[in-house]
Amino acid sequence: MSAARRKTGGGASGAARGGASAASGAPRPTTSRKASTRSAAARRRKPKPASTPSLFPEDEPTFTVATLNCNGLRSATDKGWDRWLRRERPDVLCLQEVRAGPEQVDAAVRCPAGYNSRWLVAEKKGYSGVATYSRPPADRHAPGTGLDWSDAEGRVLRTELAGPDLTVLNVYVPSGSSSEERQARKFAWLDHFLEVTRALVDEGRPAVMCGDFNIAHTELDIHAPKRNEKNSGFLPEERAWFTRLLEQGWTDVLRALHPDEPGLYSWWSNRGRAREKDLGWRLDYVLASPALAPRARAAWIEPKAGLSDHAPVWAAFSREA
Repeated sequence: MSAARRKTGGGASGAARGGASAASGAPRPTTSRKASTRSAAARRRKPKPASTPSLFPEDEPTFTVATLNCNGLRSATDKGWDRWLRRERPDVLCLQEVRAGPEQVDAAVRCPAGYNSRWLVAEKKGYSGVATYSRPPADRHAPGTGLDWSDAEGRVLRTELAGPDLTVLNVYVPSGSSSEERQARKFAWLDHFLEVTRALVDEGRPAVMCGDFNIAHTELDIHAPKRNEKNSGFLPEERAWFTRLLEQGWTDVLRALHPDEPGLYSWWSNRGRAREKDLGWRLDYVLASPALAPRARAAWIEPKAGLSDHAPVWAAFSREA
């Protein structure tokens, strides 16, 4: 795995619970440059396009993976999610907490031009759910993990891509912050999920696991570790679980490429001006299997995307082993 710079700052659709995917042949959307009369100040405020390709030699093909807890896709769309997607164009995008079904959003969100999508919708309306968008076509989707209550909440969606040859696991780990009962359920979920992740490693395929894990793994991943060590998301048992996950062979791509860098946060509380003060947690991860990790070329967080209380987390991989 090679080191790389960090970037800061800046279809088809089917419901996995009762719907089929289809591909979109629509042309890639383009955006035109604003008229030259626009003021210099306004130009400076215009979001810059993703600079990922400049990190690599021109003769090294790469693909990008992004993950985002969108805190409600309809809300994120009101904040410019569709424009962000057209501008940044990840090859794979994993969304968590979509809080909607595909029939509840516009076609441009449900089925963006140039993307395939698959949704796993929670049985409870307006709650949880994940969606995976990919520019490459998908060969197969597998919803859930066999844990009934978790599958009813729409928490894990597996996608097999045809090219690049890749397994994508979109994950939304339950939160335990609301009650002791939910924390106990979270611990049960974590124990169950270790069996799923171990089996995937044993398959030996290139695989990426993306999502909101609702755990800050180390003291580097949270702004006030001592003050939070008794809070859900930073409990010793949760952090030990994450260590066991990595011991299966998974690589935390961002931390592998930025091993000692503090302040790499992906979530901020809406209370106490936490985002303004950058009092954050790193809860969102891109994890790579042993067959994929050596191909990692870059990883970064996009804290100024402004789409959610979470930030998009990215990784880029070479296409060739």
